[in-house]
Amino acid sequence: MLSVRDAEATILNSIQPLNNQQDIEFVDLLMANNRILATPVTSSLDFPHWDNSAMDGYAVRYADVQQARADKPAILEVVEEIPAGYQPQVTIKPGQAARIFTGAVMPAGADTVVMQEKTHRQDNRVFVFLAPQPQEFVRHKGDFYQAGGELLPAGISLTASEIAVLAAAQREQVCVFRRPRVAIFSSGNELVMPEEMLTTGQIADSNQYALATLVRELGAEVLLLGIIKDDPIALSEIIDYAIANSDVVLSTGGVSVGDYDYISKILASLGAKVHFRAVQMRPGKPLTFATFPNSLYFGLPGNPVSALVTCWRFVQPVIKKLAGLSQGWEGKFLKVRSQSELQSHGKMETYIHGKLHLVNGVYQFHKAEGNDSSGNLINLAQTNALAVLPVGKTLVSAGEEVLVLKL
Repeated sequence: MLSVRDAEATILNSIQPLNNQQDIEFVDLLMANNRILATPVTSSLDFPHWDNSAMDGYAVRYADVQQARADKPAILEVVEEIPAGYQPQVTIKPGQAARIFTGAVMPAGADTVVMQEKTHRQDNRVFVFLAPQPQEFVRHKGDFYQAGGELLPAGISLTASEIAVLAAAQREQVCVFRRPRVAIFSSGNELVMPEEMLTTGQIADSNQYALATLVRELGAEVLLLGIIKDDPIALSEIIDYAIANSDVVLSTGGVSVGDYDYISKILASLGAKVHFRAVQMRPGKPLTFATFPNSLYFGLPGNPVSALVTCWRFVQPVIKKLAGLSQGWEGKFLKVRSQSELQSHGKMETYIHGKLHLVNGVYQFHKAEGNDSSGNLINLAQTNALAVLPVGKTLVSAGEEVLVLKL
């Protein structure tokens, strides 16, 4: 049985990220939200594109206003008004100024902007009552970015700020990695779909819905393959199909040591390298991980809480790394103060679900109310964190710090 750390290392070292030559597609900019940039972006434009004003005020020559003060203002002739989007027509000469607005192009001859609050306008003259700093409120061409350099690096997730940059660079389309494909199925004779009538001993399959939702939230495509009965032939056929049509396969159930747990034997018969079949964690001990030449296979526990916990802990970073994200795919662990007493038998790394609350700028963890059995799917709702008790740790008292995986 592997430790959680060793299992994580085994999994992450098995990942071959998508290829930035073959696994790419071009998408319209408005469709690029949360996609992973496949190639670096450069631009032929400088940012700013030209010298411009950062303030409403007056474009002046610094030499004309450097001695200005309240009792002896500099008095300048206003020779032009320059709104944003207007091309200046006049060169500012000694003793002259131009009325200018935020974002407008600086006129030739001017090198400084005096904010309007420090001036008084009288007809075609402006009185400057306080000397500015040299080049104050001037944004120079290329200050933010110089044409030809790297504007955005490959391997980042495109969110509102990056898409704004791409739009400003006049990119109508962007090259991104294709979405990873994840096949999902549940196994078990006791399972039925939510729309079916339950009979004694049957359970509505929640795993496909939970895992499909999580996978889509991570930006991957989902291939739902339904419920497969505990039949070796049917399971073998569906696994063979899944590995041929996806980058990652997630199955739930059939990975323990019962008489109807066939997954590991089937994987071996299909040529998989089975890396491990159990992890020293609770919940989630019966976890199988195997690799095929072009696909990763996770045999998750059938228990719904265990399936989600192992998916949060292991599968989530896999999908992010596989998708081409260059960094930030690791789980987000925080050291926070627990407001609840947390218990474990100490033999396995234990994950206890609950809620993180931000109180006066400090995170606090509260264990979910009710029975924290791994079979209690109901109290998993509205949780957003997993407290982690390492092997050998049997008690975290209320008020004590604990490591938490933020979901």
